[in-house]
Amino acid sequence: MDTLTRLEQIIASRRGASPESSYVAKLNAAGLPKIAQKLGEEATEAVIAALSGSRQELVGESADVLFHLLVLLGAKDIPLADVLAELDRREGVSGLDEKASRSE
Repeated sequence: MDTLTRLEQIIASRRGASPESSYVAKLNAAGLPKIAQKLGEEATEAVIAALSGSRQELVGESADVLFHLLVLLGAKDIPLADVLAELDRREGVSGLDEKASRSE
């Protein structure tokens, strides 16, 4: 089992915990807008780290982005496997062609 799959399972197990004892439960109790906001904040921090931070800062912020994305996907009942399947579907397709197919 890979790291992201294990993390997805941990997040799922903590979603119903007490918000006082679990950050995941606290985010879920705050609702989807708060989860989405946190993901946006972490993505912005990753961009800043990429432009002006160290390699380690970008690694840390990237981990935060992935974690919060998994929390958001879990809150929307979207399994990581669905996202991975979409990436598999896109494999071998030019990014320009794939993007153009979405705007049709």
